[in-house]
Amino acid sequence: SVNDIVRIGDWITFSTYGADGFVTEINLATVRVQNWDNTYTTIPTYNLIADSFQNWRGMQESPGRRIKRSLFIKQNSIRYISDEDLAKFEEYNLVAPYIKQRQEEINAYNEKLGVNKKYLINGRHQTNLGVFRNYALNYLKSHPDINQEMTMMVRHLAPTTQGIPVEIYCFSKDKRREFYEGFTADIFDHLIAAIPYFDLQLFESPSGV
Repeated sequence: SVNDIVRIGDWITFSTYGADGFVTEINLATVRVQNWDNTYTTIPTYNLIADSFQNWRGMQESPGRRIKRSLFIKQNSIRYISDEDLAKFEEYNLVAPYIKQRQEEINAYNEKLGVNKKYLINGRHQTNLGVFRNYALNYLKSHPDINQEMTMMVRHLAPTTQGIPVEIYCFSKDKRREFYEGFTADIFDHLIAAIPYFDLQLFESPSGV
């Protein structure tokens, strides 16, 4: 109580005891948690001081709930984009302004240096992954249920044996679990379906069949 570690009504996760739900009772000896499946877990009160557990109160009091999840892109599907690709991608509303502005900057840079355009590795060029990242970010910025005042990113993580993780990082306005889970799924449903439009592929482990 003095340190305000946990209160009745807090949502806590205590993996050691398999507890994941709301605190319903606190006394000197035990703390009672009602889990999401409506079972109850009793935790010795001392263990909430001696051990580590997760209290979701800060999230519940904040203006948004974090979404932090990655899509794994096959590395061999990432490439420079051609003039034909640019013409196609410019028809996608969410990235058309970005592609136009970015390509003007790149063309000016390449012309200034007299780049040999025979090989795309010379000079600067856009990639299909770079365009997709911008598409994903603009999709988040245009979504009414995402808190636009909180941190929002679409970024690369370090390459792995499962491909390149592209992390989606943002906050939903509605923090209720049932809404949050469905809303997060909707975002990734859309992005997963959009990936082939940029000639990218998601990594999947071979099934062995």
